[in-house]
Amino acid sequence: MKVRVKQASAVMCNNKLTIAITAAPAVLAAAAVYAPGQDKDKYSLKSPSGIAFSDFRGYEDWATVSSARTDEVLKVIVANPAMINAFKTGVPGNGQLFPDGSMIVKLQWKPKKSTEAPFVVDVPDVFKQAFVMEKDSKRFPQTGGWGYALFNYDATSDKFTADPTALQDCGNACHVAVKAKDYIFHPYEKR
Repeated sequence: MKVRVKQASAVMCNNKLTIAITAAPAVLAAAAVYAPGQDKDKYSLKSPSGIAFSDFRGYEDWATVSSARTDEVLKVIVANPAMINAFKTGVPGNGQLFPDGSMIVKLQWKPKKSTEAPFVVDVPDVFKQAFVMEKDSKRFPQTGGWGYALFNYDATSDKFTADPTALQDCGNACHVAVKAKDYIFHPYEKR
């Protein structure tokens, strides 16, 4: 593949070749910052309710469901393929429930004002938390089949920790407001 890339870049005009060459260090820098070994620590975590972060392995590449903003955080909501497929068939609006094995993650950042955009916009600053939900009707019958956990991220130490104070029965505490939508606040947005 590298040979094909080099051959293709040789026939490009100078501007495109310059862009390709200047982008290469950024890709290498990103690879150096993200090392697969970093996942070993976070994926060994379990919440007080027994939800393992490893159940959500690969969430970084899951499809986007929606986004949201509160006064404190910017959120990007992603879901695993089982849940995305259910959304695409009309769940929960069609009266069906999400199948067991559905998983959703709310990735949460502290916001900041962009200093680069020519308009007013908030962008992610420091990553704060991964709020996870897992559908397993047998494990979580008291909360509509959903298990909840919160994993906090500390940028200084570059470590995740399971939040011991997070509500383990979030479905009864806050998600009950959307019981008719199978306890999911965020709809799959049109794209």
